[in-house]
Amino acid sequence: EAAKRANQTGHFIWMGSDSWGSKISPVLHLEEVAEGSVTILPKRVSVKGFDRYFSSRTLDNNRRNIWFAEFWEENFHCKLSRHALKKGSSIKKCTNRERIGQDSSYEQEGKVQFVIDAVYAMGHALHNMHKNLCPGKVGLCPRMDPVDGVELLKYIRNVNFSGIAGTPVTFNENGDAPGRYDIYQYQIRNSTPEYKVIGQWTDHLHLKVESMLWPGGGSQLPSSICSLPCKPGERKKLVKGIPCCWHCERCDGYQYKLDEFHCKRCHFNERPNENHTSCTPIPIIKLEWSSPWAVVPVFIAIVGIIATLFVVVTFVRYNDTPIVKASGRELSYVLLTGIFLCYATTFLMIAEPDLSTCSLRRIFLGLGMSISYAALLTKTNRIYRIFEQGKKSVSAPRFISPASQLVITFSLISLQLVGVCIWFIVDPSHSVIDYEDQRTTNPHFARGILKCDISDLSLICLLGYSMLLMVTCTVYAIKTRGVPETFNEAKPIGFTMYTTCIVWLAFIPIFFGTSQSAEKMYIISVSLSASVSLGMLYMPKEYIILFHPEQNVPKRKRSLKAVVTAATMSNKFSQKGGFRPNGEAKSELCENLETQALATKQTYVSYSNHA
Repeated sequence: EAAKRANQTGHFIWMGSDSWGSKISPVLHLEEVAEGSVTILPKRVSVKGFDRYFSSRTLDNNRRNIWFAEFWEENFHCKLSRHALKKGSSIKKCTNRERIGQDSSYEQEGKVQFVIDAVYAMGHALHNMHKNLCPGKVGLCPRMDPVDGVELLKYIRNVNFSGIAGTPVTFNENGDAPGRYDIYQYQIRNSTPEYKVIGQWTDHLHLKVESMLWPGGGSQLPSSICSLPCKPGERKKLVKGIPCCWHCERCDGYQYKLDEFHCKRCHFNERPNENHTSCTPIPIIKLEWSSPWAVVPVFIAIVGIIATLFVVVTFVRYNDTPIVKASGRELSYVLLTGIFLCYATTFLMIAEPDLSTCSLRRIFLGLGMSISYAALLTKTNRIYRIFEQGKKSVSAPRFISPASQLVITFSLISLQLVGVCIWFIVDPSHSVIDYEDQRTTNPHFARGILKCDISDLSLICLLGYSMLLMVTCTVYAIKTRGVPETFNEAKPIGFTMYTTCIVWLAFIPIFFGTSQSAEKMYIISVSLSASVSLGMLYMPKEYIILFHPEQNVPKRKRSLKAVVTAATMSNKFSQKGGFRPNGEAKSELCENLETQALATKQTYVSYSNHA
């Protein structure tokens, strides 16, 4: 009635217990609101003989039932007492000639079967109790006088007999009889309402869903907003206090659906599948040869290796020419070897990481740079010592011979190798799979990176020694910047080191400010450093050797004192030279220096040979 007043016809699906059953009274004049209602009734049969017995009952032959008189008045709409009649009322006085089923409608009550079975259950229980407690005696014995209710209950629960309908009467451990129900649905077909049996319950459910009709006459099963099935990858979150209702909650991130009610996080090397129903291994990637981070450095490395080999071949062929001698042949070959290794390291950095590759990376990561900067440092240090010594005396400084220079260079290089050996002993080389570097918020894009066990910090520490050599070499290059360019290659070395410092200073903010790995940035930085050294130090020499051989001639010999004096006086007259066109001051200075050189009694090997 409330649903009808609120205009909610068809909104609710009503569920009725056996007190509703298949009665007409609960749905009278509410047929449309009750359409689709599902009710239950215990399975029952009409008891033969009961209708004949009950219809023969009258007020005279059924006085033992104290409620029968009240039933008589209600059934025949009359009153037994004249004093109960109200003046003007349509209710008449009972005549005692009324008959059940003739003067009123009659239908056997559905629970008659169960009342009869209940009486027999009590009878069987008392009979069994009497047999056990009072064997061979008629009537109650002292043990049953009075009857112990607790003891009687045990006998009631243990009865087992065939009921009036032929079904067994038993009770389970909770004292309940087996449930046997017919399931009804209140349907309206062709404007005619009726209760139709759609299933039954006997230990388990039998339901004919195809026989069911819902509000509006449709056969589509209505969905329950409280218990919609969860989609794959969603868990049920029960509503507090309503165990049959839940909300569906998706297993997000790296979680998968463990069971109906729980999500669990995948293992660190796994990610959930698309439906979050299980975990799958995270794909493993590495730096591929087809990647732009590999193609560009490989191209630079190939061009650099070809150019380096070309320089080496040229120097070997013109080994005895003045320019090759003046550049320091021994240290030049060492420097070119370091440049070659810097380029070659590119291929090691891109190759698939394994035990051998990772071991070679540790060795050659900083070796090429150490060789290059050790050679350059030895050169700049030699120039600096020559001119500093010349300012104090005319004697040549110690350890400036080619053999001494090689010993110094290889001593510096050996420190790098010793550090690598210690690293191998403390932490043997191996490859690892890094799952954290590309562990994105969306598991679909998560990747494991196959790489060597060289962390970013280890890589920077490994390059620390090379950086130290580079910075020291740059300091010496700054100190020897005043040396005239006609005497030595100090200025090209200075420009090389300045540019190299800029490259490596750019490496640090780019590395820490982007998501690129240190390996990628290292490959580019080393290739650029090697290219700077090769281009600024050797390309001008190659140009003169190949295209201007007329300039590849011995310079006029000068004493050490003349060289030092030139360095000192060039600073004094540098300002003066700015006021004379075409470098007249420089020409005048050179003439003065030559005069001083001829006047020096003790001559030395030419500076070109020293340098």
